[in-house]
Amino acid sequence: MNEIDSMISKMAKELSQIIDLKKLENPLVIGIHTGGVWLAEKLHTLLKIKDPLGMLDISFYRDDFTRLGLNPQVKPSKLPISVDNRNIILVDDVLYTGRTVRAALNEIFDYARPANVILAVLLDRAGRELPFEANVVGKHLSLADTEQVKLSGPEPLAYKIQTIKTK
Repeated sequence: MNEIDSMISKMAKELSQIIDLKKLENPLVIGIHTGGVWLAEKLHTLLKIKDPLGMLDISFYRDDFTRLGLNPQVKPSKLPISVDNRNIILVDDVLYTGRTVRAALNEIFDYARPANVILAVLLDRAGRELPFEANVVGKHLSLADTEQVKLSGPEPLAYKIQTIKTK
């Protein structure tokens, strides 16, 4: 079993414990496009969730949308069932500043109000700008400001740390 598979198994076990502890009936798993969706697919299978997987593309909800412009690969969000009063497991690949999580929550709340949201991330790195903390983390990373994490996948799911080219 490789490192990422081990991290995902650990995350599934922790999520299962949270589901049991909080007595959450059939939570809805939602992945954030793209890396979060790849991870969510694996967790969805391991947790044996009945309802279909939800997917969010938060491009239009980002607070830096006007600076970055439109991502040419924007995909529509798909929430197969209502999120109203549902227990949500929100899945992303990397938690860094917290801005992606904020955008995802804004989009979810535009659909309806969930009962609660559990945040699961594969990689958590320092640098938070917004006060978000993941409930379940595959691995914590300490990276320099000049480094970033790149996820590739879906098969095999892998990550690498890259140095950011500065101007």
